[in-house]
Amino acid sequence: MKRYDLRHLKDDFYDRMVELIEKGLKVDEVGIFLFEVGDFSSIQKSADIIKDAGHDLMNSLKFNEVDWTVVVKKVDEATRKAREEKKELARIAAQKAAEEKAQAEKVAAEVKAKAEAEKAEEKAKVEAEAEAEAEAKAKEEAEAKAKAEEEAKAAKEKEAVKKAPVKKATTKRAARKPKAK
Repeated sequence: MKRYDLRHLKDDFYDRMVELIEKGLKVDEVGIFLFEVGDFSSIQKSADIIKDAGHDLMNSLKFNEVDWTVVVKKVDEATRKAREEKKELARIAAQKAAEEKAQAEKVAAEVKAKAEAEKAEEKAKVEAEAEAEAEAKAKEEAEAKAKAEEEAKAAKEKEAVKKAPVKKATTKRAARKPKAK
């Protein structure tokens, strides 16, 4: 186990830490790195860098009020390559899953659009039928009104004829001649 103090590098210790892991530690050896915390972003960044380098982050602890320690185990090259291959396969699988999800979302959007179009078409058809029915009803009402008006007119004319005084025939009949016996 080796200890390294990187506090003097302030927030620029990352490259030196990786260099010390690669050159200063033997495979399966553990190194303890002490660095200044600052705004705490260096903690996550140091963990990410160790992981990206393919080594094991064993522990990450607050050392005192301003310093932090990370404990790293150096991993052999074969394990690092295997991890890198596994990481690449996971990336490919994630990319494939994302493409499949995008395709499924595209199909779902097409199905939804088609359903909405069919719904709109059905709604337009129902509206057209309702409009045609309303027009037919209005036409029937207009015809019934016209017929009622005609019947009322005819009834008035009939009533007028009944109330009109009857004129007696003014023509005289020819007198009858008595029959000869």
